[in-house]
Amino acid sequence: MKFGIIRERKNPPDRRVVLSPEECQNVLSSFPKAQIFVESSPIRVFSDKEYADKGIKVVQDMENCEVLLGVKEVPIDALIPNKKYFFFSHTIKKQPYNRELLKAVLDKNIELYDHEVITDPKGKRLVAFGRYAGIVGAYNGFRAFGLKYDLFQLPKAETLLDQSALISELKKINLPNIKILLTGKGRVGDGAKEMLDAMEIREVGVDDYLSETFNEPVYCQIDVSHYVKRRDGNKGSKSDFFQNPQTYESNFFRFAKVSDFYIAGHFYGDGAPYLYTRDDAKHPDFKIKVVADISCDIDGPVASTIRPSTIADPIYGYDPALETETDFKKKDAIAVMAVDNLPCELPRDASVGFGEAFSKYVIPAFFNNDEDGILDRARMTKNGMLTPRYAYLQDYVDGKE
Repeated sequence: MKFGIIRERKNPPDRRVVLSPEECQNVLSSFPKAQIFVESSPIRVFSDKEYADKGIKVVQDMENCEVLLGVKEVPIDALIPNKKYFFFSHTIKKQPYNRELLKAVLDKNIELYDHEVITDPKGKRLVAFGRYAGIVGAYNGFRAFGLKYDLFQLPKAETLLDQSALISELKKINLPNIKILLTGKGRVGDGAKEMLDAMEIREVGVDDYLSETFNEPVYCQIDVSHYVKRRDGNKGSKSDFFQNPQTYESNFFRFAKVSDFYIAGHFYGDGAPYLYTRDDAKHPDFKIKVVADISCDIDGPVASTIRPSTIADPIYGYDPALETETDFKKKDAIAVMAVDNLPCELPRDASVGFGEAFSKYVIPAFFNNDEDGILDRARMTKNGMLTPRYAYLQDYVDGKE
């Protein structure tokens, strides 16, 4: 089986890769029938030389490879017909901007596997960059806090080598006695928590966070059971919420009244209540003035996130009274960090972590007859058609919705 690591061609450039040089070596040593070729790239975080030094062949095209591994969407004119491709297609939610891409995949008889739907039988994702989004998002949030209040200046994450370097910078800063709220206990939330713990910020429980005053900075990590409640007053549960989100309402404002800095690392599903609305942000008791919105749902559950920001220009201000963008340093403005491609700022660590999961869960499926159904669940197209699991996308492909 010949695997090809493709050059990333989408703009803005993405320096991440599915398999690092060391991970390529691990795959080859574990699976003697595997061959790996790397398409030459001037932007990849691991240089051509780093692959060549590990004995991985660097080539100029991918024509001889059977399975092509990428991160971001492949431009339509770069798609090679009749190949198997892995990348984030951003089509499973019928994203309109990628309809033509999915059409082209079908027209070119490409077998598409989307990283987002590489799951176990229960639907749990097996390969993802979420942890690194949490790590960088938390760092960027502290950077925004320092800039808003002219307290300290952290270097941009993209200029630092790895997570250890981010932590080293964070340990240099002195925080006032603020309360930091973190939502989410999945990969993203726990990635952010790693950074808070590395800074040795004290974690406190919900009751103390809401009611006590502290003489040091503290944080509280909450999940959905803390920030929503059933509309009918009955006791809810996490499983009930995910099955019946429309029967719940936000219980977040009690946290907004006491929090200075909010890190949003939760998952937001269709039909779920917003955490805070634009009206909530207008309330005189609403205290949050810095938001690191890692989840980055635009005009959604975090009302101050009115657009994504960029790595080049990561912070903007939200004026609660006017519901418009403003200078984030203004006294009444909420400083918003809403970069929607955060793992790109930590490409080396993100690539290593992603590759470890990919080689553990996905590569074996090519050599064990896909005994766990990994490939079958992630295969979106085959023989120029959508597979049964993704047949719901046909009207989207046809332009009917």
